[in-house]
Amino acid sequence: MITKAVQQLMLGKVIKSEEQTAHILDVIKLAGYDGIELNGFMIRPTSLFVRALTAAAGMPAGRGGAFDWAALTKAAGLRVVALHEDLGTLQKDPEAAIQKAKKLGTENIVITGMYRFDYTDAAALGTLCADLNAMGERLKEAGIRLLYHNHNVELCRVQKTGKTAYETILNETDPAILNFEFDSYWFADGGADAGLWMERLKDRMRLWHINDRGTRLKGTPITPIVKADAMELGYGSMNLHRLTEIAKQNNIEAVVLETHKNHIDGDPIKSLQRSAAYLNRNF
Repeated sequence: MITKAVQQLMLGKVIKSEEQTAHILDVIKLAGYDGIELNGFMIRPTSLFVRALTAAAGMPAGRGGAFDWAALTKAAGLRVVALHEDLGTLQKDPEAAIQKAKKLGTENIVITGMYRFDYTDAAALGTLCADLNAMGERLKEAGIRLLYHNHNVELCRVQKTGKTAYETILNETDPAILNFEFDSYWFADGGADAGLWMERLKDRMRLWHINDRGTRLKGTPITPIVKADAMELGYGSMNLHRLTEIAKQNNIEAVVLETHKNHIDGDPIKSLQRSAAYLNRNF
């Protein structure tokens, strides 16, 4: 059975108290979701700098840093499908991340992508692949799996080789210790054929970040060009049916909704409820 989950990033703007969060998790369960994907910077106290940085990127941390997320998710009947962490945090204290994952009841830790990193630098990318292999081996020893989550920057071409950074990561990491959480929205945003990449990943694609991409017009456009943005599932232009079939063929464990902005009526809860209709029909 494929778990239907919500990315915690969707809740950053509405998380105000532990009691309110418990209610929101119940609403998510009632909508038909089976799980949630949590983020390290949202479930522990973080510095003002990190909070400002993530908020500027459209990913506010919310006020859940001191909440008991293991108890909250258990009470709501939601499985924690994965814990997102940055590589630096993992390398600094892998044991803490391992114990946190185990407390939450998840076998998956996901690298969320690298900040201030040159994906066109062959040497830097080689070091990254070595670090991912090493960390994947360390986590595997503890019964935890490491996955890599893409954005659109991995479509950059690597100097000297001409290959994309994503292809390099795929080729230079060990399938036995590193797999992938594929985000089809970001590859579509970067102009790539997300379906072809999903087919190439095959069973290394363990989780799928799903979103739709389109335009929410407000009035008559000034020009014949409109801006594409995140959309609720089935309300945009992505061929989600094709991607869904490929994801099923890849035997993914979970499909994770992340409509990270541009929510209908500015309401992330209404947005995830609307997207649930597509997920409940197809998974």
